[in-house]
Amino acid sequence: MDLKYLLREPENITSSTPLLVLIHGYGSNEEDLFSFVPTLPKDWLVVSFRAPKDTPYGGYAWYDIDLTNPEKYVDVEQAEAAISGIMEAIMKISNQYGLVDNPTHLCGFSQGGILSYAMALRFPQLFNKIACLSSYPEEKLLTNIVKDKKKLEQLRFFVSHGTDDAVIPMDWGRKAAELLYDLSCYFSFREYMSGHGVNQKNYMDLMTFFES
Repeated sequence: MDLKYLLREPENITSSTPLLVLIHGYGSNEEDLFSFVPTLPKDWLVVSFRAPKDTPYGGYAWYDIDLTNPEKYVDVEQAEAAISGIMEAIMKISNQYGLVDNPTHLCGFSQGGILSYAMALRFPQLFNKIACLSSYPEEKLLTNIVKDKKKLEQLRFFVSHGTDDAVIPMDWGRKAAELLYDLSCYFSFREYMSGHGVNQKNYMDLMTFFES
């Protein structure tokens, strides 16, 4: 899987330059979360991937979903291929820039957040800060996660959800708090008066999380 992407390079890149990976939601594209760039730390390397699948109304998807059937909210085979593709692309970019002792952060919205939970909890040694926006942890993708608390201790999660989200119910989003609590992961869970999106307060809190 050869993913297209947008990239923002800092002025100076060293082996310890932080890398932030942005993963958009269903029906969107790589430009969506890349709009965060102006307020992100200037010394970070930022990459925003485009999902490989076309969607019926324009935009792209990491895997097909059937919104009329909760049982088919995730096509597991396609989602697994997406996880492999993103991990491969992260390694490729890390190698390209000689990033060997740097923190790697994830920020995923909706479908991108679902994949972010799976990647961070499967490969906790590779990641540091994880932001999951308007999303939920999908059980079908969490069957082989790491449960060793020592290996999970470097992860820092920022989880946000709109109280009026009509796409991914608030209750689904709250499952993240239960999961991360059970795993003894460090996390903050925040609810905002918004729909399926990121309002201004959410955005400001997210930037504070990345800067801290």
